[in-house]
Amino acid sequence: MGADARAGRWVRERGVGVVVLVACGGLLATGCATMPDSGAVQPVKGAGQGDSQVRVYAVAPRENADPDEIVDGFLEAMTSDDPGFATARKYLTKQAARTWKPEQSITVLATGPNRDQADRNADPDNQGRAYPLSGRKIATVDARHAYQPVSPAAYLQSIHVVQQPTANGKGKEWRIDSLPPGLVLGEADFLRNYRSVNKYYFASGEDWVVADPVYIRQRQDPVTRMDPVTQTVKALLEGPTNWLKPAVDSSFPSGTELRKGVTTLTPDDQSTLKVPLNARADLVGGQPCRRMAAQLLFTLRDLTSVNAEQVELQGSRGQSLCRLGKGQAAEFAAVRGADPDENPYFVEHGKLMMLAVGGKEANPPIEVAGPLGTGETPLGSVAVDRGETRAAGVAAMGRDLYVSSITTEQDLSQPVLSSKAAKPADRLSAPSWDGRGDLWVADRNPAAPQLWMVPDGTGTPVKVRTPWLADDARIESLRVSADGVRIALVVTRGERTTLQIGRVQRQTTGEESVVSVLDLQPAAPRMESVTAVSWAGPSRLVVVGREAGGVQQIRYLQTDGSTSATSVLPGLNGVTSVAAPHGDSEPLVADSGNDGIVRLAPGANWQPVVKSGASPVYPG
Repeated sequence: MGADARAGRWVRERGVGVVVLVACGGLLATGCATMPDSGAVQPVKGAGQGDSQVRVYAVAPRENADPDEIVDGFLEAMTSDDPGFATARKYLTKQAARTWKPEQSITVLATGPNRDQADRNADPDNQGRAYPLSGRKIATVDARHAYQPVSPAAYLQSIHVVQQPTANGKGKEWRIDSLPPGLVLGEADFLRNYRSVNKYYFASGEDWVVADPVYIRQRQDPVTRMDPVTQTVKALLEGPTNWLKPAVDSSFPSGTELRKGVTTLTPDDQSTLKVPLNARADLVGGQPCRRMAAQLLFTLRDLTSVNAEQVELQGSRGQSLCRLGKGQAAEFAAVRGADPDENPYFVEHGKLMMLAVGGKEANPPIEVAGPLGTGETPLGSVAVDRGETRAAGVAAMGRDLYVSSITTEQDLSQPVLSSKAAKPADRLSAPSWDGRGDLWVADRNPAAPQLWMVPDGTGTPVKVRTPWLADDARIESLRVSADGVRIALVVTRGERTTLQIGRVQRQTTGEESVVSVLDLQPAAPRMESVTAVSWAGPSRLVVVGREAGGVQQIRYLQTDGSTSATSVLPGLNGVTSVAAPHGDSEPLVADSGNDGIVRLAPGANWQPVVKSGASPVYPG
């Protein structure tokens, strides 16, 4: 039974199969009909990618099922919400059922696994049959719910079946005694059963939070029996994912868990979500408790089903430890008090300009105060800090980096950094500010490639430790997250240009500050070539790139590399740079070559804004 057959599931097929139900209710009822009670069995089309309205119910193996049916039935049962995967375990021998741990890992394939015919030669003792499984592996999910994409690669495993005595001892039945670890799911089934949420932790030594994306079950978890809210809180208490852990802190004391037996969390009629914890949290109070509550509030805001205006943390005896409301939690945001009407900046005829693009029609560009807005030193690329008080500009030939006020008139200071590369294309990249007020830029000089961080934009430039910047690697462009903990890098190695996410770590030894970018992770492994990237919120990116054999596309990606079918944006030709706002209300803007600056408002198509503009950026 291959992936194509599995995409159109039968309600009943040779006694082995699944039942597929589509939820209908409210606005979703349009186009839904009642379940027929007569007529022939018909094929039911599987869920579209990530269609959480489709429910799959596993069917137990029928009596005297042949080995093909056992393997097919088990592969289908893995895609269901069956409590404890109890039905899936009925396809296993008693020993395999005891040792199989579906919660420990998920292997995600491009489509459902292909089951080939049994290879009887693979079992020299002729005690059973081995069924090869194949597919294209695109990602894994570990026990901490972290999604890890991989460049699509061949997946080859096997399932082995043997005959064992039936329960009454009067015959034998085929059952699986050896199988791949965890769950093995096609991408469509994975996105139907799981959803991405952001957990939040504090940047190490700081008072603002950092998003840590993970995947939880869309509905009740088959193993823990927890609803999505409780799953999310449990994942938060378990701590950050292994990749992010070195750069963040959790305010929850080590060993803090939900009180035993808690499987459902629901706000009360005052929109307060009460979270009962174990005894490890009993002695927490004051500011540490407020920080714990802030982590919870930021984490829960991604769950649209939860209307929690405040959270209350409770100790092991039910005592209230602290309460915190959404408004109070805002003081811990990486971007605080941001103007809801974010405006992008760009370069026009070498000058820094600002666009007001929030209305139905874009207004004419606005001249920016300060020396970068005069054009006396022509600019090639720019970045504006989060507070919109300063800007950084790289001169048109790429040699010098300048920083200046954009609120007051002043003379242009000396460059804070310069490149010695011979060719303009090998000099400084476009700069980027993080939320701490530090400025980042890459020197692409082949003789001395280097990533630089300028403290507060005007301090002595710090060489960033980049042990991976070797072997002919070159940083084409970069964007630092608002929290300053992650950096998106467009990196060329050989003939391929890829998008990588690096973790920023800071250490102070005496008077020396050591900044490193470590553990690069692929964020768009299915793209053969990446042209541009921009942050679009706490854990989302807008990426311009091209898949193998495809055309250029613009799409949203999570920082963990996961995506969905709805993430592709309307097509646009010749895009060389892109910029996204921190919130959702303002338009995306891009540099589209001959068309100049264009914008994409929510629910609209691309519109030209400034024909002669280039290098658009939002603050950051």
